[in-house]
Amino acid sequence: MGRTLTEPLVERMRSFGTTIFAEMTALAQQTGAVNLGQGFPDTDGPNAMLEQAVDAIRGGLNQYPPGPGLPPLRQAIAAHRKARYGLTYDPDAEILVTVGATEAISAAILALCEAGDEVVLLEPYYDSYAAALALAGAVRRPVPLRPVSPGGRFAFDPEDLRAAVTPRTRLLLLNSPHNPTGTALTVEELQTIADVAIEHDLIVVTDEVYEHLTFDDVVHVPIATLPGMRERTVSVSSAGKTFSVTGWKVGWICAPAALVRAVMTVKQFLTFTHSGPLQLAVAHGLLREMEWVEALRSSLQLRRDRLADGLAAVGLDVHRPEATYFIQADVRPLGLTDGESFARMLPHEAGVVGIPTAVFCDDPDVGRPFVRFAFCKRDDVLDEAVGRLLGYAARRR
Repeated sequence: MGRTLTEPLVERMRSFGTTIFAEMTALAQQTGAVNLGQGFPDTDGPNAMLEQAVDAIRGGLNQYPPGPGLPPLRQAIAAHRKARYGLTYDPDAEILVTVGATEAISAAILALCEAGDEVVLLEPYYDSYAAALALAGAVRRPVPLRPVSPGGRFAFDPEDLRAAVTPRTRLLLLNSPHNPTGTALTVEELQTIADVAIEHDLIVVTDEVYEHLTFDDVVHVPIATLPGMRERTVSVSSAGKTFSVTGWKVGWICAPAALVRAVMTVKQFLTFTHSGPLQLAVAHGLLREMEWVEALRSSLQLRRDRLADGLAAVGLDVHRPEATYFIQADVRPLGLTDGESFARMLPHEAGVVGIPTAVFCDDPDVGRPFVRFAFCKRDDVLDEAVGRLLGYAARRR
């Protein structure tokens, strides 16, 4: 059926509607529940970086910045990438500042995929990926991540990855560290992906927004550092997660010049440019606030353990993540099978909100028993949530 006045939305976007995050946040507000659904911190980033933004606003940096981003930020990104990963990028040709990682990914997909092209991605996946692919008319080919053992890390089967690639495959959309499972892909796993990309001459777009938020001595490895991968990889980063300023929406890509030009061609007609004062502050953050980020990482690891121990005490099977803001909890030890039903009941019965993992999957069976909980909150918020969940569990018995 074509579009009508009562249904004006294009067909390819009709399955998306309101995001699960908006829906569950509204439910939290209606019920007074503790919201461990949406992944944003409840404390701000480093004070000196915030003051840099204020000074830039007062200093008159309030008109359009250059389309590719302010030179000081692009230079800071290049210096950071070189110092941390040994990757060299030309700040004038191989770095593009975007409106957060979401725009970076969407612009890359729109720039690099024709209608009908296939994109291989890990499942469960962040919800904006599916929407961006739909806008481009591209076709999803998901590869499932499954626990290697009860309570263990999530991993993919290399044979599933190889089987997902067809002659129509154009791009691999990679997310590591991975939201929502918390997996940080190993060098061996990345090498498997790299081998497939090189064999089939595929572009890799890699979402690395949690690159600095890894735990238990796990080290993030960018796939662009592997042999033969820098020239075919679009690496996406974000200040929002790194510096706890998710509302600033400052992200960037690092890629070969031809790929940056392609993404810039699309990006200039999406937002053109944005947030000059915030860009200048992020440059300060990359050059001078990485010790603050390390303290954040240590704090998040403690908060991860705080929430994980609480969820385990409730009786859930907890998959302690290697990175990110999120814990996957399996509801089956409670005698349940459907994480989505559990998540939708929880605000009413326990006063806590989580996100059902199945909504991030093409195959709902991949995520059916899991619920995602965010631990990037203050200790008192986490303790309140755990107390409510323990009360719910006691009543259930």
